[in-house]
Amino acid sequence: MSFMPPSNKPGQRLRLPLDCERHIVLVCPEIHWNTGNIGRTCIGTGTTLHLIKPLGFSLDSPFLKRAGLDYWQYVDLNIWDDFQAFLQAAAPNEDEIFLFSKNGAKPYWNMPPRERMFLVFGSETKGLPDSILHAYGTAVYAVPITPKIRSLNLSSAAGIVLYETLRSYWFSQH
Repeated sequence: MSFMPPSNKPGQRLRLPLDCERHIVLVCPEIHWNTGNIGRTCIGTGTTLHLIKPLGFSLDSPFLKRAGLDYWQYVDLNIWDDFQAFLQAAAPNEDEIFLFSKNGAKPYWNMPPRERMFLVFGSETKGLPDSILHAYGTAVYAVPITPKIRSLNLSSAAGIVLYETLRSYWFSQH
């Protein structure tokens, strides 16, 4: 699908260019609202959602489904027992993995555009485990914020980063 420029016609929507592959990976997410919101964003962008156990909620939770509204059944969802099981099955290349931490040394807008990207986020209270951060130390990015808050909401950060990858990839191709 190609990018449609703005139109002066009322009611006409912009459509995303979906000629690339995106994956959001949530490692041990704790809050069902965040996962539900991220799931809805994944549907809207054609992105696959990967959840790495343990989860801090039940996937049968009505709150999770409510956060995803009536779209939850459309989420392209994969659930993994651990990060290694995810790596073995999804088989991302090392240059396709991008980690996000409030302590990342590089801003998210410096990510190189890739056709296929795995955007990896940690839990709301603990972030990513040190073992994952060390394994991909050169691929750790942050969404810069002021010192007035500890961090952004997980679903906000995931949305910011995901849309930036779509924007930068599209502009790198056109």
